Amino acid sequence: MTSRPIYLDHQATTPLDPRVLKEMLPFLTTAYGNPNSGHAYGREASKAVTAARQRVAHLIGAKNPVEVVFTSGATEANHLAIVGGALAKRPYGGHIVTTAIEHKAVLAAVQRLVDHHGYTSSRVAVDRYGHVRPADIAAALTPSTVLVSVMHANNEIGTLQRIAVISQLTAHRRILLHTDAAQSAGYSLFHASELGVDLASFSAHKLYGPKGIGALYVRSGTRLTPQQTGGGQERGLRAGTLNVPAIVGFGAAAHLITSETAPALTQIRALRDHLQDLLLEAVPGATANGHPTRRLPGSISLTLPDAEAADILDHLPDIAAATGSACNTGTGEPSHVLTAIGLTRTQARRTLRLGIGRNTTATEVERAAALIAQAAARHRPPRSKAA
Repeated sequence: MTSRPIYLDHQATTPLDPRVLKEMLPFLTTAYGNPNSGHAYGREASKAVTAARQRVAHLIGAKNPVEVVFTSGATEANHLAIVGGALAKRPYGGHIVTTAIEHKAVLAAVQRLVDHHGYTSSRVAVDRYGHVRPADIAAALTPSTVLVSVMHANNEIGTLQRIAVISQLTAHRRILLHTDAAQSAGYSLFHASELGVDLASFSAHKLYGPKGIGALYVRSGTRLTPQQTGGGQERGLRAGTLNVPAIVGFGAAAHLITSETAPALTQIRALRDHLQDLLLEAVPGATANGHPTRRLPGSISLTLPDAEAADILDHLPDIAAATGSACNTGTGEPSHVLTAIGLTRTQARRTLRLGIGRNTTATEVERAAALIAQAAARHRPPRSKAA
């Protein structure tokens, strides 16, 4: 039997934890009631949804479970937060502030407001580590700014933003603050109440849960214009029959994180540092991107000196990794995140994204480092002979 490739793409998605699947299975088979139905099957499903909502609320630091609105994923949550939030605040202005390294779902939501609703927007630059300076956010605010969206952790370079400081800038101006926290929630790095955000987006498949389910944290008192209307589910903010099995899975994944994250984080960070050190030593001229310390525990972004990352990966069937965001795959364009931190287009194309997960082993890390180093050496141009 052929062994499966070493999986180092945990930013794109994580494997479904078997314990999560076990909790989901009854709701995929016998417990199939609609949670809005009044009979026993419906009550069983409704009870499961309530328990899952409580678990997700606990994970993200919501004060009240009703602040959790289930969606199909972080992309939908981003659109509901940004478009729904901005439209609800339209009487007070029409300006949006975001950053140059946001996920494409956020940038697309902002562009929708510009193209179809007459809003204006500003994108704040970042430094070479991918940090946005709170002072630059403050400078971008205008009297008509109604919403600011700054991601908590970047999906390509892992850098964590100072969201709590930014929230102090927006709160007293009554500007909504949204953050895409899809990458950070799986490490228990996000706490809504402590960070002071109004809106935050999450996705279960980034934290060992199922695909097709996410959530939007909506701080109590925050008004949104619904983007999907119909039966009034989710407090009227997101209509549609609830995906009970996936919601149960999201809750189960959240519970596993809150109950056992600490040792896993230590292990993930240690393996990440080990892999990065091995590669920097074995590939002369390689450089690491993102902040050295304020970054996701499992994230590595490595720019190679000579070869395009896609060519390297094409010759590494035993490794599953990426050249950047999965959303950029196949576009042929370099990552907007990497060019925003100062890399040239050529350097951006030479950048590998590697992601350590909680099931990654030291043996896999050392094997991956050796394979990547060998592939990089094969692509290194020959030295010219001395005259």
